[in-house]
Amino acid sequence: MKAYRIRAGAGIDSLTLADEAAAPLRAGQIRLRVRAVSLNFRDLMIADGRYLAGGERPVIPGSDAVAEVIELGPEVGAWKLGDRVATSFFPYWHGGAATPHNTRAPFGADADGVLAQQIVVDQGSVFAVPAHLDDAQAATLTCAGVTAWNALFVEGRLRPGQSVLLLGTGGVSIWGLQLAKAAGLRAIVTSSSDEKLERARALGADATINYRTHPEWQDEVLRLTGGAGVDAVLEVGGSGTLARSVRAAAMNGTVAIIGGVSGFGGELDAIALIMGAKRLAGIFVGSRAMGEDLSRFVEVNRIVPVVDRTFGFEQAREAYRYLESGSHFGKVTIRVAE
Repeated sequence: MKAYRIRAGAGIDSLTLADEAAAPLRAGQIRLRVRAVSLNFRDLMIADGRYLAGGERPVIPGSDAVAEVIELGPEVGAWKLGDRVATSFFPYWHGGAATPHNTRAPFGADADGVLAQQIVVDQGSVFAVPAHLDDAQAATLTCAGVTAWNALFVEGRLRPGQSVLLLGTGGVSIWGLQLAKAAGLRAIVTSSSDEKLERARALGADATINYRTHPEWQDEVLRLTGGAGVDAVLEVGGSGTLARSVRAAAMNGTVAIIGGVSGFGGELDAIALIMGAKRLAGIFVGSRAMGEDLSRFVEVNRIVPVVDRTFGFEQAREAYRYLESGSHFGKVTIRVAE
């Protein structure tokens, strides 16, 4: 079978496709034929050497895949041949709270990932996907979908009628918008592109803010909410946006810290947190149980994740470059098998 490998810090050009021997099955494991892979900003960070993990050995990249079960190892009872499943970002975090033990060895960082024609995984590290989603759409559940679910409903604890601010129009933010509207939340979306904001409104955004036009966009959030602020912020920007996100949050609101597109660090206004009884919550994707909850919610509400563009398996470098350009709206995926 063919698989890609990349060396952390060596750049996108080090992404190389080669023939590899198929791994044998041990007890409790299943062999999957990968059908589609979804890329994340994390994949770019690994390529650039900016991610927290990554060793000297070239790794099979990617954490997000939808695949078909093609072989069962001994003692497998959870799945049958032909089942269509998505990988869980953390193979060992099945449910409950995150721990150093159950968040070890996530796919595509220290451990081999999913950008391959076949992978072998533990039967507990995947979950079923909704039948109405095609392969590219289903592949986006693993990281962006689960992250948005965790930020909104687990750590964010949002209820119908409350409000959320979504920064940008990348994968997590657009997933967050779709989940928010299905759950009866008010959603505000920011972007530097009026065209992308128009697309966000078409998906149900209640209000949009162009942060080029409104560089102090937290003030516009307060204006749109009558001075109250939003109940939750999906904070993906990092050092360039965190202080504004805290200001935009309502009293008792949550700022769900998901990523650092503009880098990590920066000033934090502790007084704003204390006086507003606001909460910062680090979102480390989520558990398999969250993926299962998300999958059921998506199925019941017939949500169709937004896939901006799908590349062929031989075009993996082009897919990385396209994601790096920032021109996407929603997710960038790679078709591995027809």
